[in-house]
Order: sequence, then C-alpha cells, then structure tokens
Amino acid sequence: MSASPTKTMIYVVDDDLDVLGSLQFLLETDGFAVRTFKSGAALLNDAAPDNADCFVIDYKMPNMNGLDLVKRLRNKDISAPVILITGYPDEQISERVASAGVHHVLRKPLLDESLISHIRGALGDRDTRH
Repeated sequence: MSASPTKTMIYVVDDDLDVLGSLQFLLETDGFAVRTFKSGAALLNDAAPDNADCFVIDYKMPNMNGLDLVKRLRNKDISAPVILITGYPDEQISERVASAGVHHVLRKPLLDESLISHIRGALGDRDTRH
C-alpha cells in the first residue's frame, strides 16, 4: 500500500475567530491541510512554524500586526510564501509588504477563489525557485 501524498500545509493567522473558521473551511474544502492561530504570538510559540508551505496572515491584529509577524518569520529563516489579508488597506501598504517579502495582499471580505488562486500561485512561484 503506497503512502498518500502529503497535503499542502497552510497556516492561517487572524484575530477574528469567525474569519479564521471561514478560511479554514474554505482551504480544507479545496484540499489543503490547515492550522489556525488567533495571534502572531500563538504562531511564533508553535513548535513548528517552519512546517507551513504557505501563510495567510491578517494585517491588522492587536499586539503584533501581520507585517511584524512576517518580519519575525523571515528572521527565523522561514521562507514560505505569505499572503496578507486586510480589511484596512492604506496607501503605503504596497511598499511595506514588498520589503517584508509578502507575496500578495488581498482585501477582506472578498477572499474565496481569489485566495485559493493566490495560494496556488505563491506555491508555484516557490517551487520554481528551487
């Protein structure tokens, strides 16, 4: 009996539990394995943040925003692609996300298929860099 292929692991970080649940459902329905975290600190305290194939991170969270979290992940040499989601876009966000190594920024609440396609695109970009 052959081993089944390992599912792509997506780590989702959002302080809104409703959004977290919706994203988990969306991604699992599309065949991804998903772990959820209600804060950047919860993710950083996880024993294995480097097991993620891709991160979906909320921009505006208390205590540590999404860009700060991305910078901390990069400082730990975690290079998985990051998709930042936000309901509060601002003029300077594009400049800041590019320098932080974020793959794409998506606006809430209109995520659904757009999120799936951007995750697949980010994973494809990562695979071509090897």
